[in-house]
Amino acid sequence: MSLVADRCLDAALQVLTSEVNRLDICSSEPTTYTQATSTYTLGNKTSPTVGSPADAIPNGRKVTVSAITNGTVTGTGTAGYWALVDTSNSRLLAAGPLSATQAVTSGNTFTLTAFDVRIPDAA
Repeated sequence: MSLVADRCLDAALQVLTSEVNRLDICSSEPTTYTQATSTYTLGNKTSPTVGSPADAIPNGRKVTVSAITNGTVTGTGTAGYWALVDTSNSRLLAAGPLSATQAVTSGNTFTLTAFDVRIPDAA
């Protein structure tokens, strides 16, 4: 069985805490910065709050992205994914599915409940 120490997992997650400066909601799952912030984006929130690394259940480590109450919708469509990006260095840092899809209309605001970004323990 492999072991990766919590300190190593925390170092990876600390990049999110330190470098994320924008959250985008997207129509498709982005795999690049351009997809996250241009091709698939339907809206964004600058300066989202990403917490410090902590224990995850059932195992591993996590950071929690705080709830969003006032994201700006910039396109019309159905958002099904989130993306955390570093706009200073044009980097996609993490992406994943929303807990539920959300129909959005340009010019409105969007909300998201808090969610975790998790790295499971090695098996």
